[in-house]
Amino acid sequence: MGARPRRRRAPAASSAAAAAAVVAAAPGPLGALLAAALLAAAGAQQSATVATPVSGASPDLLPRFLLEPEDVYIVKNKPVSLACRATPATQIYFKCNGEWVHQGDHVTQHSTDRSTGLPVMEVRIEITRQQVEKIFGLEEYWCQCVAWSSSGTTKSQKAFVRIAYLRKNFEQEPTAREVSIEQGIVLPCRPPEGIPPAEVEWLRNEELVDPALDANVYVTPEHSLVLRQARLADTANYTCVAKNIVARRRSASAAITVYVDGAWSEWSKWSVCGTECTHWRSRECSEPAPRNGGQECHGAELETRNCTSELCSPAAQGAEDVALYVGLIAVAVCLVLLLLVGVLVYCRKKGGLDADVADSSILTAGFQPVSIKPSKADNPSLLTIQPDLSTATMTYQGSLCPRQDGPAKLQLPNGHLLSPLGAGRHTLHHSSPAAEGADFVARLSTQSYFRSLPRGNTNMAYGTFNFLGGRLMIPNTGISLLIPPDAIPRGKIYEVYLTLHKQEEVRLPLAGCQTLLSPIVSCGPPGVLLTRPAILAMGHCVEASAENWSLRLKKQSCEGTWEDVLQLGAEPCTELYYCQLEAQACYIFTEQLGRFALVGESLSMAASKRLKLVLFAPAACPSLEYNIRVYCLSDTQDALKEVIQLEKQMGGQLIGAPRVLHFKDSYHNLRLSIHDMPSSLWKSKLLASYQEIPFYHIWSGLQPYLHCTFTLERLSPSTCELACKIWIWQVEGDGQSFTINFNIAKDTRFSDWLVPDSEVGSPALVGPSAFKIPFLIRQKIISSLDTPCARGADWRTLAQKLNLDSHLSFYASKPSPTAMILNLWEARHFPNGNLSQLAAAVAEVGKQDGALFAVSEAEC
Repeated sequence: MGARPRRRRAPAASSAAAAAAVVAAAPGPLGALLAAALLAAAGAQQSATVATPVSGASPDLLPRFLLEPEDVYIVKNKPVSLACRATPATQIYFKCNGEWVHQGDHVTQHSTDRSTGLPVMEVRIEITRQQVEKIFGLEEYWCQCVAWSSSGTTKSQKAFVRIAYLRKNFEQEPTAREVSIEQGIVLPCRPPEGIPPAEVEWLRNEELVDPALDANVYVTPEHSLVLRQARLADTANYTCVAKNIVARRRSASAAITVYVDGAWSEWSKWSVCGTECTHWRSRECSEPAPRNGGQECHGAELETRNCTSELCSPAAQGAEDVALYVGLIAVAVCLVLLLLVGVLVYCRKKGGLDADVADSSILTAGFQPVSIKPSKADNPSLLTIQPDLSTATMTYQGSLCPRQDGPAKLQLPNGHLLSPLGAGRHTLHHSSPAAEGADFVARLSTQSYFRSLPRGNTNMAYGTFNFLGGRLMIPNTGISLLIPPDAIPRGKIYEVYLTLHKQEEVRLPLAGCQTLLSPIVSCGPPGVLLTRPAILAMGHCVEASAENWSLRLKKQSCEGTWEDVLQLGAEPCTELYYCQLEAQACYIFTEQLGRFALVGESLSMAASKRLKLVLFAPAACPSLEYNIRVYCLSDTQDALKEVIQLEKQMGGQLIGAPRVLHFKDSYHNLRLSIHDMPSSLWKSKLLASYQEIPFYHIWSGLQPYLHCTFTLERLSPSTCELACKIWIWQVEGDGQSFTINFNIAKDTRFSDWLVPDSEVGSPALVGPSAFKIPFLIRQKIISSLDTPCARGADWRTLAQKLNLDSHLSFYASKPSPTAMILNLWEARHFPNGNLSQLAAAVAEVGKQDGALFAVSEAEC
């Protein structure tokens, strides 16, 4: 766009003249730069195209812009190009935010205007996201062209460069409504914040709503969808869609139901007077009929009245009444006979069941001595079903139900309620002889469910369990599965497994702003019958808060699709699942084994997840090069274990205590840089000032760990002392700084952070050895606290004292709420749980009822 030359004040004119003189005296880029310096000193900066003629020169020869730079947006990390073209022009340069762009960054093309014969010059530059971010928040980034000729200079208009984005969450979404026909409807929609501002369109059942084709519909300037008069055809799901050059966002769909209330038709004519001296008339709820949940008509559909002024008597009905009474008597006799037959059958079955229980060893087999041998030595699978009671302090034989006919009660007000009951072995005898143990093993093995499992995997644990329960643990991952007593039906034996999956092995689809917050864990075999919930424990990396997160527990179905089975924070909508979410771990109650994962959806930019920052370097450095590897991983034990195993294979060592960084959902990348390194001893091979990990790679959570490498070089082979700082920060977010000062040849001060594989303990525990609370004491607590107590000395008070009362309704839905609470305590505190604290909590409950925990001598 050209501009008419205008006369400036003397100082500016003299500066322009000096600039032109410099251009004439020193042609080429050097002269142009010198002239630019003189013009900058004169303070000639304007946003529109401005021509500055040289005194005495022809204004017609001032540069005239044929193409000026225009406003552009940077999408993601793609650089943008600015161009300008002028004639006649000897030099053109860009100035961005008051600073001249380096000559080497310009791409110049020369040509000639065929109509005038004047020279034409075109210049282009590229602007990157990093350049714009450097002044982010200070002012807007702008660029301007300055063109020179022998007659003076001309400035183009300013072009602004902005980083384009579109937030994830709508400021206001449409909500579902039910409206009466012909009523007006307004569906509000405030799109997410974005640059450039988002355009809004509406979908009705996934089809575009076009107001030009439907006069009943229009969209307000505030993007609300208005239906002037609701019609039955307007019943649909409506979705607000916001889009700009960066992304396309969809709101939650709002279901609009247009209903019609029913209304009566006119009454029909009265019927002919009948034999009962009455006649009738009717009407229908059809004008209109109720639609889409509208109200039914109120009132009678049929109306009758006497048609002879009550002067005629009904006809005799003796024969019909006799037939009716005979039929009713016959039905009553049949029902009495069926009831008698049912009672007889029930009594016979009950008598047979009692005899079978008296003779069966199923009730005692779980507590038989471990010396029982199977009847057939050639069946190797039977060797896996022997319960391991060698680590128990007591051996139980027979039923564990407390006897009511024992001696007087022995109070236990002093001492620890959960302490072992003496050093001896306490035996509850049963009438079945021990010789029946082999027969029980043979019979029980035919009812067992076995599945062959791969062995030797470090991310897997497996074991064989019966009704005694047990525990599976994957070492150094924080992942475990607790199988409570009696969760497996008596007479059944399951071989249970627990597996930690790598993200590349399992595809978990994530939509919108969802992110994976936990490892993906499988327990099985799926489909087995559990009579009580098992508890799956695993770590997570979310900084949970109801206003920032929507957390969901996902489970993979048999068809391979992932389904939401529980939304955390809401009341349990099912009795099958419950999740106790704590600061760094979650405990999942489930009666259906399968594959689980914890997924979150951020509700605001304040939502954050924890990253563990870990630094590794080679344990030995034979060459001059030395690599520092910085890992950014989810703050869970399994991710740290995987990195440690990888570094052990590579011969790496930990060179700093791990730290935690809170990574926010702000679309900003993670940056890493190294500083304060002695230049006389070391030099960095990093060409840029920092390295960067893209936001989406971290936020999705599908890559459990990411890392950057800083390659350093010693200037002398004798240099072993390394001192520097490594900064890791999210743009406009949290950051951490590592101060490194150690000897690369012999410093091993952080080796204690790496847990040896030999110290991880047994991955499978069966029977009493898997639980902290002695079995008999556990049963006593359960029988005492399950019954509701008016004074509050029941399971609800225990849950409150253990801080486990967030969802009492879930515990109440189970046959034994106290057992659920004790199972959760076992899952949270094994193997280092403090029984004294639990005993104190139980004792506090017992103070509200002095005779609550009386234990008979026979039970001990």
